[in-house]
Amino acid sequence: MDACAGGWLAAFVPPGDGTVRLRVFRRFTDLLEAVERPGLIAIDIPIGLPERIGRGGRAAETAVRPLLGARQSSVFSTPARPAIYAEAGWVPNVDEMLAAHARASEIARATSDPPKGVSIQAFCLFPKIREVDEVLRTEPGVARRVFETHPEVTFWRLNGETPLGEPKKVRGQPFGRGLALRRKLLATAGLPAGALELRAPPGAGEDDVLDALACAVTARRLRAGEAVSYPNPPETDPFGLPMAIWM
Repeated sequence: MDACAGGWLAAFVPPGDGTVRLRVFRRFTDLLEAVERPGLIAIDIPIGLPERIGRGGRAAETAVRPLLGARQSSVFSTPARPAIYAEAGWVPNVDEMLAAHARASEIARATSDPPKGVSIQAFCLFPKIREVDEVLRTEPGVARRVFETHPEVTFWRLNGETPLGEPKKVRGQPFGRGLALRRKLLATAGLPAGALELRAPPGAGEDDVLDALACAVTARRLRAGEAVSYPNPPETDPFGLPMAIWM
């Protein structure tokens, strides 16, 4: 499952050779209530939020970032919980968003050592991080079947544990060679036939489809007991949520 412009893009991959389905959900809770009833979810969003952050973010991020070579900037440093919860919800306009970003950065600097603010790109993910965190903290049954992953780490594994030489995007736009490389790697991952021919549904882009399928690859490995966590064993946050990236 991957965040996208329309909310969340889920790639439903059944056991065996069943048909893969792509669906966009406006909210994370909509997925949990979907007719597909996923038994296990691998999602590209930080899970587990500490009260303070050290250099480089959580241990999960500092563990996987060196693996990715030139792609390591795709793993952003998750700030502390107080910074992520500095605002209660979406902000309605640009001026208020910039003011909210400044407040969150101030709190992030106060809860990190060395002090570090947050980028506007990371700040724009905070509502989605809160959305998942609020569910997992209050519903232990759901938390037990939701795992954090990162598509670029999955692509690194599929590439023979070698950093990828091409980015997915250049200057914010899809990059053909990078998308083609990731599609080629997914073709080796044992997904059901037809998965790579699926078109992006409204609210999602081609890069979102590839990332959602990469998450599904990790979900299959989790189901088979083959996935590994970074760090191993996972750390936990004050609410008992694991802080680890699985692949």
